[in-house]
Amino acid sequence: MKIVSKHRLITGTALAILAGLTVYGCKDFLNSNATPQGTLDEQTLQSLVGVEGTLIAAYRQLDCTTSSGAWGCAASNWVWGSATSDDAYKGSEASDQPPIDQIEEFHWSAPDANQYLNDKWRAMYEGVVRANSTLRLMKSVQASKPAEIPAADAKGIAGEAIFLRAYYHFEAYRMWGNIPYYREDDTDFRKANETKALVVADLIKDLDSASVLLLADPRKGQVGRVTKWTAKAYKGRVQMYAGQYAAALTTLREVQASGKYELEESFDRVWTGFKQYENGTETIFAYQASANDGEPDGNNANFGERLNFPHSGSPFGCCGFHQPSQNLVNFYQVDSTTGLPLALTSATWNASNANLTAGSAEAVDPRLDWTVGRDGVPFKDWGLHDPGWIRAPAYGGVYSPKRNIHEKASGAGSTVGWVNTQLNSVNIHLFRYADLLLLIAEADVETGDLADARTIVNKIRARAAVRVQGCGSPTDTKADSIEQASYPQCKGDTRIAVPINDSSITWAKYRVGLYPPFADQATARTAVRFERRLELAMEGQRFFDLRRWAIADAVLNTYINGVAGGSEKTRRLQLASAETFVAKHYLFPIPDLQIQLSKVGSTSRLTQNTGW
Repeated sequence: MKIVSKHRLITGTALAILAGLTVYGCKDFLNSNATPQGTLDEQTLQSLVGVEGTLIAAYRQLDCTTSSGAWGCAASNWVWGSATSDDAYKGSEASDQPPIDQIEEFHWSAPDANQYLNDKWRAMYEGVVRANSTLRLMKSVQASKPAEIPAADAKGIAGEAIFLRAYYHFEAYRMWGNIPYYREDDTDFRKANETKALVVADLIKDLDSASVLLLADPRKGQVGRVTKWTAKAYKGRVQMYAGQYAAALTTLREVQASGKYELEESFDRVWTGFKQYENGTETIFAYQASANDGEPDGNNANFGERLNFPHSGSPFGCCGFHQPSQNLVNFYQVDSTTGLPLALTSATWNASNANLTAGSAEAVDPRLDWTVGRDGVPFKDWGLHDPGWIRAPAYGGVYSPKRNIHEKASGAGSTVGWVNTQLNSVNIHLFRYADLLLLIAEADVETGDLADARTIVNKIRARAAVRVQGCGSPTDTKADSIEQASYPQCKGDTRIAVPINDSSITWAKYRVGLYPPFADQATARTAVRFERRLELAMEGQRFFDLRRWAIADAVLNTYINGVAGGSEKTRRLQLASAETFVAKHYLFPIPDLQIQLSKVGSTSRLTQNTGW
């Protein structure tokens, strides 16, 4: 976990505070103590640096680790929030990571899918364990060494740990709804699951506690740490998930009024490997990926995203997962006159099955080319996206993910690790300010303030029009010559982002229009929901949005079977075997292994979600 970029992480064995807890901490978090060998015990960690190291271990669990299972624990939720939605396919090819096929096709009770569900459950409750272990260890140190931890640090550590506990429980809540909630003084680790309403109350209680303990700015000036505003922002998010719109407005507007966050100047600065834009004004909470920090396998980098790069033939070499859907690409089309989403006015916006390549006649939202790699369009500064970058087009489609890709000029790529070219230090946004603003707009719509909702949506759309994909002249000679052959104007033009009206752009017709006053609540609701998809596509939010809006069955069944002139079961034939999305799919099944482990005698404490 990169709290200060000069620190690197080590892995240890189990901390005896709770059996099975693997410790991840900074290289120097024990300072002058001997280099840890073997098991770290309570006595070794009875110090301020020991407590801080245990807290860093809790942060590190935000993304997959080598001990956390497969890709179901990725910080971005690309498996659960994206591949399950109309945004993306699993991608790659059928024989690679088949459990994700079962997840994408809604066969969630299948053994392979259950394995991934168990990985996610384990990872989230490992995070809870680490947060609670931090709190227990600190209490132990304070009891045995009252002067060891300064009061200000004690408050900050407690606030950060309580926030992280809430974060991991929230992730479990939006997966399974009815979950057990653990605090540091729990001794029974086979608790029954609570109702969704009780979980929400527990989350808000923890987030309120954290916001009281935390300061307005990151402790020690280390920007990866959470603050009181992170906690308040998450409280508003929880309230939105619970449908508490009026309460959420109060919370989220307080965050908005704090002045701590603002939209980045242009969209290219949101997902980037450039250090000067890392943890910028839009970042509320992010996994702090770290590359070339001394960890020999690159595992502190974007471990959970490492499959999500163009395949061999590309500069990245592997692995072709998380490919944007044809439906998503079609959704980025706009009316050539108004610049508003074509889906607002066209009954056939999704009819095209054609590869939307460079130079296509369709006008598009410029966020398309910050989100999707498509043939003939510059791919940041790596050269033109090419058909040879796709692993299996008939299976995964013809497009590549792009937001998580670093710019070559940023130097964010890893130099170590298996296929190091697919590892980087691009931070993974877990909550960003554009998301928060759109939650405010959504709550505005539900409480009747259509004017403010329109102001927010138009502010985000105006930002989308500031800068668009430029030539980004690649440093690779072959890639540069190929780009110049298609676009002679790109010779020597290293600008990755350019104004929307720049003369160099001949590969796309970019348009962004602003909404006129909304006629009614339904119109406003559609506009806000459309904007969430355009702005947050491929960020692991889409599926959870569809579920909390209670429209997942309608949207996903028509996505598979046919909507606005196109169906995914004819585009990607494997999707013809998808289950019909029904009521039970509004919550994932609790992993069977966890139900078995919860048994006291022959009775399971955990109750399976309805329908599974």
